[in-house]
Amino acid sequence: MIRHVFLACLLAAAPAAAQEIDLAGAADDRVIPESRAEMQMSFAPLVREVTPAVVNVFSRRVVNNQHPFANDPFFSRMFRSQPREQNSLGSGVIVDASGVIVTNNHVVAGATELRVVLADRREFEAEILLTDEATDLAVLRVHTDEPLPVLPFDRTGDIEVGDLVLAIGNPFGVGQTVTSGIVSALARTDVGQTDYASFIQTDAAINPGNSGGALVDMDGELVGVNTMIFSRSGGSNGIGFAIPVEMVSRVVDTAMSEGELIRPWLGARLQPVDSDIADAFGLNRPRGALVNEIYPLAAADDAGLMQGDIVLAIDGQPVNNQAGARFRLATRAAGDDAVFTILRDGEEMTLEVAVQPAPGISDPAPFEVAGRNPLSGAALVTLSPAFNERVGLDPFQGGIVVSGVGRRSVAGRFGFRPGDRLIELMGLPVTSIDDVSEILVRYDGEQVWPLVVERRGQRFETSVRLY
Repeated sequence: MIRHVFLACLLAAAPAAAQEIDLAGAADDRVIPESRAEMQMSFAPLVREVTPAVVNVFSRRVVNNQHPFANDPFFSRMFRSQPREQNSLGSGVIVDASGVIVTNNHVVAGATELRVVLADRREFEAEILLTDEATDLAVLRVHTDEPLPVLPFDRTGDIEVGDLVLAIGNPFGVGQTVTSGIVSALARTDVGQTDYASFIQTDAAINPGNSGGALVDMDGELVGVNTMIFSRSGGSNGIGFAIPVEMVSRVVDTAMSEGELIRPWLGARLQPVDSDIADAFGLNRPRGALVNEIYPLAAADDAGLMQGDIVLAIDGQPVNNQAGARFRLATRAAGDDAVFTILRDGEEMTLEVAVQPAPGISDPAPFEVAGRNPLSGAALVTLSPAFNERVGLDPFQGGIVVSGVGRRSVAGRFGFRPGDRLIELMGLPVTSIDDVSEILVRYDGEQVWPLVVERRGQRFETSVRLY
């Protein structure tokens, strides 16, 4: 292993006494440089091994060049938006010798043409196998007659804060570049725009163009895919983030098996344990995530997770909030069981929770309302965790929502809008399309219709009169 070769060189350069101390007392093979000779050691052997598997990704997309006056009624005829080609660049990592490459979704989003350039300057046209906006990952394939160099995944999961790492990519299009740093933090869940955030933070310099590139450990294995930075200037300020290899591996495996990327859903609402909650539960310090709501018959309910439990870890990895739990479940394949370590009544115990998608239909066929009633011309959908997750609503929310309103329809004239949630109709609660359909048939032709509607969290009670 590269780590062992590198450490052997360090030990050879260290005094004999230091060698004896390291070998006798250290259970871990990580060492701190103790001499000038050790500080002058080079990453070159490691770099030579890993850089052939990191590629440049060039994408071309068509965008509309919107003129500032294009929306002005007077100038709109003169200044029409003109389509133009836009070129962008990023990086990628070869993860299978047949030509499978992983990169960021935002590198290839909307691309009409993709070109991959290897470190040895060979070029290939690339096709997209899978894109996933929720994780900001994409998997590409290039066709070649000979095996390509591969960067193996780190399967151990033993990366720690303080470990040395290399970031490899193509910043600003200057060409393949290697920077070094350490792991600054793990499991960063409060940054980024992805739905499954649990980033590795590093101070290795990452700049625009590094997106999709490799974060490599001292064993020459992929520990993450670089995805974003925090910066006021647009350049590196020493705060970069990478998607952990556990998520990268899950997405790549799905793409190569031509399967569907399943979104696991726990069916439990979690909140971080703060000092007040820790005191109430007799914890010596804040840790874990408190279960404060369970969705009936979801995975958490089936496994026996209860309101008031504190989730300490999933598959042995600490969990402190909802985002951390979502990430840990998302790294498992559908049908697997995840092992939850929980605290209940002051005692630790484990539960096996099935990795399952959210219940319901993510894209249901809408119910088109007709007849003489105030909803005529509206399209209605039953809320479910699967549908709510897709459209960005609270997955625990149920009932009926307006998904569309026809132009010049009765529903439109009465002010119904997409997103309105129907709570009561004719004084009766509605929780399903069947409830609505039955009420509409029973009261068809009535003149006065009492309604209860929720819009943007506000509840409105009114009566609508038909003429």
